[in-house]
Amino acid sequence: MEPSELRRAVEAGRATASDLGLRVDDVVVVNNSDRVALRLVPCDVLARVAPLGHLADSEFEVEVARRLAEVDAPLAELEPRVDSRVYVRDAFAVSLWTYYEPVETAIAPADYADVLMRHHAALRQVDLNAPHFTDRVAGALREVNDREQSPELPDTDRELLSRTLSELSAAISVNKADDQLLHGEPHPGNLLNTKRGPLFVDLATCCRGPVEFDLAHAPDEVEKHYAGADQDLIHRCRAVDWAMFSAWRWRREDQMPDRDRWRAEGLNRVRASLDRCGLG
Repeated sequence: MEPSELRRAVEAGRATASDLGLRVDDVVVVNNSDRVALRLVPCDVLARVAPLGHLADSEFEVEVARRLAEVDAPLAELEPRVDSRVYVRDAFAVSLWTYYEPVETAIAPADYADVLMRHHAALRQVDLNAPHFTDRVAGALREVNDREQSPELPDTDRELLSRTLSELSAAISVNKADDQLLHGEPHPGNLLNTKRGPLFVDLATCCRGPVEFDLAHAPDEVEKHYAGADQDLIHRCRAVDWAMFSAWRWRREDQMPDRDRWRAEGLNRVRASLDRCGLG
């Protein structure tokens, strides 16, 4: 968020928690992107604040968290001292979560695979209406094919992303028999190492697809510890994942920090993933 919008978002998070009886003496910005994560102290609550245009996503995320908490999934929990819902304040959608002090040790690949398997097992117990991963791919493809939305994307790279998103995602989704609910983006930034063990956050990306789509977001070593995973399918999913990532970075309105570096890195990762599955 831009500085002026960020100030309003911080105030919306602070005021929402205060009005619910939680003590807020200070606010620490934990993450700032299209929505912000705020640590509220001393009540130790994590407020996730998004522009009202993301209200549906925020409500979906809260519903996913509520349903998964019932089956003991390894995820960050909603704040138990207030109602588990999305609050609207000053054109922002605010949800309140438990804050977990991070543990500064890396999560071993075997432990990463274990928590992802447990998360997938919990997701299989939940009956939830969620989009298929190809719906998200279609959204990225629209951005790539719309020159007004991605005016700086070179033609050769536009063709690369367009073909990867359309052709490869279609091939991946031919057989939907093994599809299930997924986290959607279980990359290291969405897996907290806490005193309770690794916990997943950012549940708004929950979708349906093969477990390999989730594994493609994890570090390479993780897939070796996930029983029954299709290695070739993981490489194909990884190419699609990086193509989606690249599509968002080339949007005219994208505000990701260090965007130019990530634009180049994303395209390089797409090519490397295609090479690994023999499609370069």
